[in-house]
Parts: sequence; structure tokens; C-alpha cells
Amino acid sequence: MSYVLKILTALGFASIIMGLGACSTNPATGQRSFTAFMSKEKEAQIGAEEHPKILKELGGAYDAVEVGAYIARIGSQLAALSELPQMQWRFTVLNDHRVNAFALPGGYIYITRGLLALAENESEVAGVLAHEIGHVTARHSAQRYSTAMATNIGMTVLGALGSAAGVPSGVGRVANFGARAALQQYSQGQELEADMLGVRYMTRAGYSPDGMTSFFQKLRAHRDLEAREQGRKSISHNIMSTHPRTEDRIRQAINLAKERVVKNPKVHRAAYLKAIDGLVFGDDPSQGVRRGRSFMHPGLRIAFKVPPGFVMSNSPRQLVAFGPKMSRIIFDMVDPREAERVRSLADYVGVEWGRHLNERQRVERIEVNGLRGATVQGRVSSRDGPRDVRLVAVRTNHEKIFRLAFITKPSETQRLSTELRRTTYSFRRLSVKEAADIRPLRVRITTAKSGDTAASLAKRYPFERFKQEWFQLLNNMEPGDKIRPGQKLKMISG
Repeated sequence: MSYVLKILTALGFASIIMGLGACSTNPATGQRSFTAFMSKEKEAQIGAEEHPKILKELGGAYDAVEVGAYIARIGSQLAALSELPQMQWRFTVLNDHRVNAFALPGGYIYITRGLLALAENESEVAGVLAHEIGHVTARHSAQRYSTAMATNIGMTVLGALGSAAGVPSGVGRVANFGARAALQQYSQGQELEADMLGVRYMTRAGYSPDGMTSFFQKLRAHRDLEAREQGRKSISHNIMSTHPRTEDRIRQAINLAKERVVKNPKVHRAAYLKAIDGLVFGDDPSQGVRRGRSFMHPGLRIAFKVPPGFVMSNSPRQLVAFGPKMSRIIFDMVDPREAERVRSLADYVGVEWGRHLNERQRVERIEVNGLRGATVQGRVSSRDGPRDVRLVAVRTNHEKIFRLAFITKPSETQRLSTELRRTTYSFRRLSVKEAADIRPLRVRITTAKSGDTAASLAKRYPFERFKQEWFQLLNNMEPGDKIRPGQKLKMISG
């Protein structure tokens, strides 16, 4: 093909893209947006297909019917006041202790029970739901998908032009990375639109936008507290993230709140606290529970204890304990199908699991409370420098192999070795009765009495560290705030 013909062919593809780029006006935003590659019917199909996957990945729907109905009522009221009242909206409370909310195309809105525990009143939850409804009505998923598709087609065109005009071949790989990033995050402009639409739906429903701003402030405080628990500095979004920083969103939401004034706005704190009284807090027993320094899993019937100063973070896939000087303990289990194929724990630890260790030492066979195990130590390189790693595998039956990875700075390995060894040998089987007796922690709404203080009440929180900080965060208090007799407060208990 001649040079000129290559150029004309490539430009022909480009004209197709320009034709596809004919934008439509979104009734919610009033803006023209590019959604050529995802129709409204396709959005509904994707939402329906992904919904069961979301439930499987994130702990399923929270099984308290009253809580789910309460959130669905708030969400449905807001959605009915949007530009898409005829859509089949679906609101789901996820059985996930993490603080999160998100939307799928087609009207699927998700909010976690962890977020419900953090919120102070109905207005704050309405702000979260309204924001997610805004993402759906603005068709942000369709925009991201269509932009990514056009980017990929554009790279095909660029490749054709490049072969004729000398464009470096690596450009296509960079663009593909950008397309993936577009599918993973909303842009700052889209977040702004969702905030604006959220304020619109809140005010139409009689809520003050102050609920949106106050909850953003809670998100920042929660982020900072979790960072402190994990021994890290407070983390801001990196340059590749397209979400605005929390501080920017707070200022933005405050400005939006000034645009609309709601007379006698709904807050509904008492009704909200009544609705979440008894809400499961933290881990669900089906995923294992943390109690102080102990982790217990009634379904798997195992338990162990982490060293003093370590804070555990649990998820359906693994547990991570964050310790001093960036030390870590990672606990998980081998897939049962893979575990059945393992004939020798020593070979598994040394040859398979530990194959990437440098300076690997000899594999040791160990016995942990009557259970067969194996361990090996070595070193790995990380972006923060070298790390010593000890791998421990313990087998309870032919299809269950549990793993503990201890990761420390070389300068800390000797100092922590005794406590980490104690963690290994604390691993044990739970009795049937012990497993049956495990109950989740719950949010309990109590009435303050005369003489109660934040310090005295925080001591009753069943946490290893940061009791007072958690009490203040969950009860919307600042250090030094006084508690009034009769004040309704969130307590955490078993």
C-alpha cells in the first residue's frame, strides 16, 4: 500500500470515529456527552449482569430486612425526583464493613453497612445516595466506556498513521493504559456533575446539602484514622486517580450548598439512629472476626493472635495486620482445589509459595498445636527497600492449608522475632462450642447518663487501640466536646 493510500485509509477510520462522536444532550446535566458505544438498553443489561457478581465479591446483601427497606425508601424517594423516575432503581446494602458506596449502570446503587455505621443521620445517607444516583442519571459509565472504546479505535488509526508517518509504536500501549484508567475511575468533571445532581435531588426531597458536606468531612476523618491504625501517613489520591481529593470535594459541596436554601430541612437523626440500632459493626462471622489482638473464624474453626501493637484489617480474601516500622502479617488460605493437590507441605512452602524468595533458608517442618506445618525464611526487594519474609503454612485437613506471611524490615526482624513466633504457635483449631459462641459486634444506641464522658464511654469500645478516636468519629464529636445527659450515642458491643 502506498504512503498516500495508508494516510487516506487511516483518515477514513478517523472520520468514522468523528461520526460516532456525535454527542447527545443529557437531560440531567444539560450537557452534550459522548455515549455512542453504550445505549440505555446496554446499561440496563450490564447492571443486571454485574449485580450478582458484586454481591458475591462484596459479602452479599446485608440480611437485616428493616435496614434494607429503610435505605431503599430513602433512595427511591430521591430517584423519583431525578430525571429518570421511570427507571427500575435498585438499592442494596452490602454486608461489608468497609466504608463505600457506588453505582452500576441501569440504576443499581450500593451502600455498605460500614458506611451506615459512620453516618450520623438520614440527611448524610441521602447525600451519598443522591450522589450515586447522579452518576447514573448523568450516564457516566456510558461516557467512560464510550471514551475508552473510541480511544482503542483511535489507537488503531494512530497505528496505521504511525506506520506511514513514523509515530513510535509505544504510544499505543500508553493509550491502552489510559483507557483502563478511564474505566476504573470517574473524572473530576463527572464527580462535579454527580455532586451538583446530588444537591439537586436532596433539595427537591427536602434535605439540606449540609448532609453531603458533613459526611465528606467524616470520610476524611475516617481515612486519617485508618491510616494511623496502619502506621501510615494520611494518603491523598495519586496523580493517576481521576477522583478529586476529598478536601476539594468538601469545598465544592459547600459552594453547591450555598446555591440552594431549604427551609426546615429534613435531618432525621433520631429516626436514623433507631434504624441502625443493632447494625453489625466490623466483621461478619462468616468472614472471621477480630477481637482485640485475636482473629477467629467460626466457619473455618481456626484462631490466632497477632503481636501487641499490630492492627488487623479483614476482607473476604485475606487478613492483614499492620505493625510498627511497616511490619506486616498477611493471613489467607490456599484454594481448596489446589490444597488437595499438595502432597508435601515442605515442598509447597519451599518450591512453590516461596519460589521468589532471595537468600532462601532451609525449609523446616513444624508442628503447631497438633497440626502439621512448614516454614521458610528469605528476603525480597520492594520499592521501600529489602524486606525479610517468613512463610508459614499449616494444614488442618487435605483441602485446607492456611498461610501466614511475616514481613519485616531487616533491622526489625530480630526485635520482632519472638512475638511473631508466638503468633505462629497461637494458631489453633476452635472447638465446636467456641465457634458457635462467636457473635458479631453491633452498633447499640444508648442514652448518656449524668457523669458520662467521652473517655469513660470510649473505654467500653472493644478495640485494642484508638478507642477514644473511634468513639469521637462514630459520634460526630471533637476532642473536648462535652456529653449531655440524655444524648443519644453509638456504642459498640457484642
